[in-house]
Amino acid sequence: MPTVVRTGPYRLFFYSSDAAEPAHIHIERDDKVAKLWMDPVQVATSRGFRRAELRDIERLVRGHREIILEAWRDFFDS
Repeated sequence: MPTVVRTGPYRLFFYSSDAAEPAHIHIERDDKVAKLWMDPVQVATSRGFRRAELRDIERLVRGHREIILEAWRDFFDS
């Protein structure tokens, strides 16, 4: 499971088995997890995060969108 970004308490990553799905990123902090689609950036699933924190996570993902998509392409297109 490649980690793409670590920032603050968050780890942004994807699973090597995610290739069959559209580009997305998983985010974890402590025992909380979420999955966000990349186009457009929006929450797909979440467990444990409050809505306000999910809004912050969406902004975080938007800010790292190009890095995430580049990592996705590099990993799955090679």
